[in-house]
Amino acid sequence: MAAVALLAARPAPAPGGPARKAGPLPAAGWRVRPHSLRSVPPPGVAGRGGARAARPTRAAMGGCDLFALDFDGVFCDSCGESSLSAVKAAKVRWPWVFERVDAAMEEWIVERMHTLRPVIETGYENLLLVRLLVEIQIPSVRKSSVADGLSIQEILENWSKLLPTLMDEWQEDRESLVDLFGRVRDDWLENDLSGWIGANRFYPGTADALKLSNSELYIVTTKQSRFAGALLKELAGVDFPSERIYGLGTGPKVKVLQRLQEMPQHQGLTLHFIEDRLATLKNVIKEPALDKWNLYLVKWGYNTQKEREEAGAISRIQLIDLPDFSKQLK
Repeated sequence: MAAVALLAARPAPAPGGPARKAGPLPAAGWRVRPHSLRSVPPPGVAGRGGARAARPTRAAMGGCDLFALDFDGVFCDSCGESSLSAVKAAKVRWPWVFERVDAAMEEWIVERMHTLRPVIETGYENLLLVRLLVEIQIPSVRKSSVADGLSIQEILENWSKLLPTLMDEWQEDRESLVDLFGRVRDDWLENDLSGWIGANRFYPGTADALKLSNSELYIVTTKQSRFAGALLKELAGVDFPSERIYGLGTGPKVKVLQRLQEMPQHQGLTLHFIEDRLATLKNVIKEPALDKWNLYLVKWGYNTQKEREEAGAISRIQLIDLPDFSKQLK
């Protein structure tokens, strides 16, 4: 469809109460440029030409660095997949809202989602953004008090305030949206693996940096772990240990970092945390117990020029570009 053609052609952007049952998931309606993939081997069985196992860590070899690494916006540009999955999930959640949404409007929504991606902390928020964009365009389906006249820039600047307002006015709950977003992604992955994988991409050089690193590496992400693991294996070609992926449900990132630094095997290591969200790094700075962490904001992820400039004025945070990232992981 037009939205997917847009994704394939556009350049990379600069820089989830009890779950209620939803209706049946729609058949995959998007077609993404084919991606060369092996079939997924059974658990514990290496496929022919399969993903490369992680190299021995520097700690095991007498090294001294530990890296906690965000996933989306650091390794993986998942905005195409998350935006398309959000449209699918939003259609299931609020079918009456999407009765008048045609292909052209879906294309407009996906385009705006690329611009709005920096405000997303957890995947389910994509669904709320998708519905908000529809309410901005179609007054007859409007149920929120904030949509009338709301601009994209105002969303970027005020999302932390808009989010709880929308959740309240639409009578939504976080866990229900998280569950739906995960099920839609699972359905897409199961029925169209190459299409799901192909809607993602790794930033240039990051997969190689991961493969070649001898440091102690952990993924610390708000993405559900199974999706991060699938992308690492099928797109980056790395069998990254699942026990080293701290995904959605493992606790706030500040708590994960504290757990990592307290592990006996990590004592004496130099600690590094690499993120693309300035707000997350600010939360780390607020915790005195995390003062030992060296903090980095990537220049290529889901953040804005204004945020990068703000980070540059904070002595605790180092800005890092792609070439330096590869050197840092050693």
